Amino acid sequence: MTEIILMSDPRVAEIPVRDCAEPLVDVRAALRTDPRKADATGAWAHLRESVLARLLTAQQHLPDGLRLLFVEGYRPPALQREYFEEYAAELRTANPDWSPTRVRTAASRYVSPPDIAPHSAGAAVDLTLVTPDGEELDMGTPMNASPEASGGACYTHAPDITPAARENRRVLGEALGAGGLVNYPTEWWHWSYGDRYWALATGARAALYGPRE
Repeated sequence: MTEIILMSDPRVAEIPVRDCAEPLVDVRAALRTDPRKADATGAWAHLRESVLARLLTAQQHLPDGLRLLFVEGYRPPALQREYFEEYAAELRTANPDWSPTRVRTAASRYVSPPDIAPHSAGAAVDLTLVTPDGEELDMGTPMNASPEASGGACYTHAPDITPAARENRRVLGEALGAGGLVNYPTEWWHWSYGDRYWALATGARAALYGPRE
């Protein structure tokens, strides 16, 4: 896709879901993980089986010494709804003249609408790059920086980041692309496979994964 299509775009919701019933698997034995998004049930550390396999493929395409740092995968629908409604409420407060449609569209730059959220399908992962000693690379913004807080620098191809950060995003993107994942272009850290957004980006006829409770 050459344009930025947001999760709220009707074209995303129109993609049919033909869930292949692939299981959610725990990634912690296979990938380096960071517990900043950990929950009591361990849901955060799960992905669909093929998504994990593709991350392992992507890791093989990284330069020597670099590793993926997994931060969050599966997100229960109720939690996704909570995140979306909290951010939408912030936008409504800051912009009282905005229509409900505009609020939903703006919110989807940062949190997917609950009904089509890739995280709730176990199809999406938030991640970054680390050195062998665990130091996170400069990616231009902290992970999960909102468009407002980052001045738009969270967008994957934002122009106002350092050359080093731009190169690190390129390295991350080439590796994950080699694994068959697609990026949500308003969040450099968000990549997915098998969800509706992936299907739209790749021309697939249907999503492979739908929401899981």
